[in-house]
Amino acid sequence: MAGLTQKDEVLTRYAEKLSTLKAPKGRSLTDDAIRRMLANKAAMVSLFVLAAIVLFAFVGPYFVPWGYSEVDWASIRKPPDFEAGHYFGTDHNGRDLLARTMFGTQMSLIVALVATTVSVVIGIAYGAIAGYFGGRVDAVMMRIVDMLYALPYILFVIILVVIFGRNPILLFVGIGAIEWLTMARIVRGQTLTLKEKEFVEAARAGGAKPWTIIFRHIVPNLTGPVVIYATLTIPEIIIVESFLSYLGLGIQEPQTSLGTLISTGAPVAEVTPWMLIYPGIILVSLLFCLTYVGDGLRDALDPKDR
Repeated sequence: MAGLTQKDEVLTRYAEKLSTLKAPKGRSLTDDAIRRMLANKAAMVSLFVLAAIVLFAFVGPYFVPWGYSEVDWASIRKPPDFEAGHYFGTDHNGRDLLARTMFGTQMSLIVALVATTVSVVIGIAYGAIAGYFGGRVDAVMMRIVDMLYALPYILFVIILVVIFGRNPILLFVGIGAIEWLTMARIVRGQTLTLKEKEFVEAARAGGAKPWTIIFRHIVPNLTGPVVIYATLTIPEIIIVESFLSYLGLGIQEPQTSLGTLISTGAPVAEVTPWMLIYPGIILVSLLFCLTYVGDGLRDALDPKDR
């Protein structure tokens, strides 16, 4: 290149080299959360085990030779028998325990998801309204929550059984309707912080109505805490369902759940231990996996709380 000094040539070559380089790719908050989640070995192992349990519950029944309510009169209270196709043994009525464990896990998961969904919806709406309006509205709404906290839980359950009868879905929709209290407190606290942010002030200055601000601007920014708490609520609901079924207030025959199977197997554990061991292993594994996944999501979505 005529007229260029050696320094100019070096700078020109350097500029040409820079022009061929690709700009560094930035990482979004979602990418960072996924990276932290993948790095959490306990959460990832729990996620795979949880997926296996879900497949066991929903796909497994298509591959076992016996139905959950089908009776084998030749095998009553029999231990695991691979030749007869009773891989977990049979119960006191000759029903295949593997099929019943699959159906019970399926029922427990469905009940937990339904109740958790109801509690999340009610808790988000109630907490966001209380936190945004503040003042007397907030004080009155939170005092209602405090009073509900003080009432005995079993009383609510008995009332729900009287109202809904033995319908499991309606019963656990009702349980979800009284499990929203902690969610409401969490959402209220987050809303008190978010309503002072610039984007809320901008929406308010732009003439947006309070309900629009709450459900279009504030609620979408509550995804992290809500997902974390919802994940940790599912095992809590499963424990509640198991407890109620153990007391005879939950899922009833011919349907079953993990709690019902455990309540049936516990009194005869010394004679027929398989009736307690297999449902117990599934229940404990499910609770541990959900808890570890919830902890992993908490660390991934909100690492400053670790």
